[in-house]
Amino acid sequence: MKAFKILFVLFFLSAKLFAQDAVLISEGNFVRGVIKGTNFISVAIAEDNQLIKEYQAKDIQSFLWNGETYVSKPIIVKKKAESRFFKLIESGTVNLYSYGDKASTPEVVQPRVKVRPSIGIGMGSGGFGGAGVGGGITIGGGRRNDDQTVGAPKGKVTYFIEKPGTGAMQEVNLDNTNAVKTLLLLKLNNDEDLAESIKATDGFDPKNLAAYVKAYNASGKK
Repeated sequence: MKAFKILFVLFFLSAKLFAQDAVLISEGNFVRGVIKGTNFISVAIAEDNQLIKEYQAKDIQSFLWNGETYVSKPIIVKKKAESRFFKLIESGTVNLYSYGDKASTPEVVQPRVKVRPSIGIGMGSGGFGGAGVGGGITIGGGRRNDDQTVGAPKGKVTYFIEKPGTGAMQEVNLDNTNAVKTLLLLKLNNDEDLAESIKATDGFDPKNLAAYVKAYNASGKK
């Protein structure tokens, strides 16, 4: 796992030296260019030759867009296992992701030449591993087009927390303070000082949620 994380970091550091954006298909197999948009199901990237390629979440590990990492993760959509892109907010012993965008999510640009990877890589647990399919994660609603599955809800952001090795990632309902406390105390365990702070918190928002996860990862607790 440590070796994987080192390779992952080195990949994105090297990619940023050559281009702002990149798509990681599999280990050692990546594409550099300019991301044109994502609907959290697929992502379109313009390569140096200006041709646009579209990649499905089920076929790649992750992509880097404007310095932000989006990881392919398995979820349940209308009782079916599918893959979506989740924005990585914090990573370490515990990972924190967001799904969706408060602004209207840019749709994937239709490629002038639509080319899919010659080898589809089904990643299963997604980029940072450990999470299986399920865990009460369900995304639904909206209409399905001929070849398009439902994307992220526009104007809405949801957050998910994951501690690899302890089950699937779980949604964090920021509107339910007691539920968030219970979930954080379960995931950010073995840290008495942090636990006391969580218990004393009157309400949670994206900022203090990320701060708690970051503090826990920095503490070295497991």
